[in-house]
Amino acid sequence: MAQTAPPTAQWASPNEAAAPAFSPLYQQIKSLILQALQAGQWKPGDLIPSEIELAGRFRVSQGTVRKAIDELAAEHLLVRRQGRGTFVATHAEQQVQYRFLRLVPDAADAANQGPAERRIIDCKRLRAPADVARTLGLRTGDAVLQVRRVLAFQGVPTILEDLWLPGSAFKGLTAERLAGHQGAMYALFETEFGVRMVRADERLRALAADEAAAQWLQVSIGTPLLSVERVAYTYQDAPMELRRGLYRTDTHHYRNSLS
Repeated sequence: MAQTAPPTAQWASPNEAAAPAFSPLYQQIKSLILQALQAGQWKPGDLIPSEIELAGRFRVSQGTVRKAIDELAAEHLLVRRQGRGTFVATHAEQQVQYRFLRLVPDAADAANQGPAERRIIDCKRLRAPADVARTLGLRTGDAVLQVRRVLAFQGVPTILEDLWLPGSAFKGLTAERLAGHQGAMYALFETEFGVRMVRADERLRALAADEAAAQWLQVSIGTPLLSVERVAYTYQDAPMELRRGLYRTDTHHYRNSLS
């Protein structure tokens, strides 16, 4: 029996533009599921309805729903668990806590490195500089939160980071809350502020340590460092974080897998 085009999801506004006519049906279902995730219909860690339930809701075949969910799982937005169902992915899970951190130790026992030790240096609200505002899709002068921290591994300060976050989305975030949180920072963003980072773009370059970086990372001025600028996005490619980090690479290296 021929499938009908999916109706507008109950969470979407009837005034929203419909998917292009040439969009494959499973892509339309994927878009509707993304709309539900963005609207908070299902929170990180929640079990979503079964494929059969979603197929009935969208009036499409179960196979179409499965294909949409397969893509979302491949993009780490959903997680399939055998015999339990499909869940909204969360940075609180151990296997994805540091999915965006690609710095690994040179030693063979990399798996025994353990979690990073974090020191919050500063956390303050200020008006967005032009470059930060442009990157985060804000207006110059809009409120942003700037966080500076050092990450250490086995007692050695290894990463100096500056983060900028939209002030409106992170009201109430303080240095004390950051320091008191034991898990990954992105997990805190999910549970306390309803913001889930789903992908990131990075730019890398080599820099020499200036006086401030040398002090925080306990290296000599002029020591080669890896500069990593990351923009992290939530659903629908909305930028939610600008992060600029300086990495020591005397005992670590940056690793990425390409396919």
